[in-house]
Amino acid sequence: MSATYTFDVFSSLDGFGSAGGDWGGYWGKQGPELLDRRMEFYSSPCHVVFGANTFRLFSRFWEDIEQNPEVEDPWGVALHEQPATVISTTLQEPLNWPDATLERDDALDVVKKLKSSSTLPLRSHGSLAMNHSLLAAGLVDFIQVTIFPVLTGRNGSSPVFGGVDDYDLELVDSRLLDRSIQELTYRPTIHRPS
Repeated sequence: MSATYTFDVFSSLDGFGSAGGDWGGYWGKQGPELLDRRMEFYSSPCHVVFGANTFRLFSRFWEDIEQNPEVEDPWGVALHEQPATVISTTLQEPLNWPDATLERDDALDVVKKLKSSSTLPLRSHGSLAMNHSLLAAGLVDFIQVTIFPVLTGRNGSSPVFGGVDDYDLELVDSRLLDRSIQELTYRPTIHRPS
């Protein structure tokens, strides 16, 4: 049996994964329902998959925790304690993460192996470039987008789906959190012309 792979990403309504300016973490819109929901995902056993850039970012957050207090949200701590695979040709061991393995092979090969061997569901938060490649290869079972009620046209960066192919999305779950944040989970299939 194959482990499921979920590409888990935060987004502004206009499709950006992060923003400069004075937005801050969660675009300043987090509430207790969002934080509880994130805890559900990362307190349950799972295997986290990181691309190099997202892993560097998360590692920096933990190293400079006074500047990034949201990392200590219970779900951030739970994510930090899950087994993780970091896919990178540029990072060096030892990794500053409790239970992380560094893989230097191509992400497609690594995730194929993980899907066939893992007894835990696989989750990847962020890691846009890597997850775009995995999506194109048909290795992403679910896309989970948490949409925050902001438009970041002036300060938005990291378009969440910029450059991906065309996909049809089957909605498998939706939640309204804290009366303003939408969590949407889709099963993607490549779009075929009629």
